[in-house]
Amino acid sequence: MQDIKEFHTFSVVCKAKNVIKITALEQLKEQWQQAKIEDNSILIVGQGSNLLFLDDFEGTIFLNRLVGITHTENEQYHYLHVEGGEIWHDLVKWSLENHIYGLENLALIPGCVGSAPIQNIGAYGVEFKDVCDYVDVMQLDSGEVFRLNCNECQFGYRESIFKHQYKDNYMIISVGLKLAKNWEPVLKYGSLAGFDKNTVTAQQIFDEVCSIRQTKLPDPNVFGNAGSFFKNPTVAKNIADELKNEYPDMPYFLQEDGSVKLAAGWLIEQCGLKGYQIGGAAVHQNQALVILNKENATSSDIVELAHHIRQSVAIKFDVYLQPEVRFIGKYGEVNAEATIS
Repeated sequence: MQDIKEFHTFSVVCKAKNVIKITALEQLKEQWQQAKIEDNSILIVGQGSNLLFLDDFEGTIFLNRLVGITHTENEQYHYLHVEGGEIWHDLVKWSLENHIYGLENLALIPGCVGSAPIQNIGAYGVEFKDVCDYVDVMQLDSGEVFRLNCNECQFGYRESIFKHQYKDNYMIISVGLKLAKNWEPVLKYGSLAGFDKNTVTAQQIFDEVCSIRQTKLPDPNVFGNAGSFFKNPTVAKNIADELKNEYPDMPYFLQEDGSVKLAAGWLIEQCGLKGYQIGGAAVHQNQALVILNKENATSSDIVELAHHIRQSVAIKFDVYLQPEVRFIGKYGEVNAEATIS
């Protein structure tokens, strides 16, 4: 068994039977077939920034380390073909350095490019789907590579087809991004709304987003964490309106389908849980949406704390939070919501 603490940002002590860094597609095919012959469970990991290992993993972990960025363009758009092992934040920086704009709101989101479509990552009014042109996928049993356009990916809030139909035995090997040359800033949320859309630059947005995230979110190299632990819940408008009447300061984001998205961090904070600790796991003092591995937390500490948070919010608001983090058991992913219920 191999220690895998360094391969996931929660940094919980755990092991796996094998860990293989994938740097080429032919290697991926060969190693996949070998793992199948040995009847090993297989888990594909990028930076491990959205995972909680509940136990030692009784199988093989493939680390996506496919790298490379190709840029083409026409009169209207920049097109980027990006290999799945590229670091997302490094891609955002690279795009700005090359005067390609549209990714700046997504700065400092941890993880690899290949993980971005799975979660449909998003921040400050922009989601991956807004910049996605296509996603290239390998069917690992056959070695076949196929391409899904943006619509075929079935993106939703922290949702995609890669959590369902293409969850098992598939790997995202690269993505295509389409970024308009006629750039328009997205200034919907937080302090970004204070910028003048006529004069703001993409670099200013990038700098502001980085500043906000560095203030609110802990460095996983200091305190292990997986960023936002829970999804922001979406509720029916009549329920949100009742809550808004009772809590006038409650953040309230009306969605295109008429539902309302609530801020999970605000709900947790109203329960007085900032800084709350169980074992070595704690709610972050600056952002209640983040659970920290503060003092050599075990996965059980984190699960118990997540359960307490979910129950506290349910009792106070009758809203049930769902984990955004993926939970990995001995043989693969398990139902995170059921685990903390």
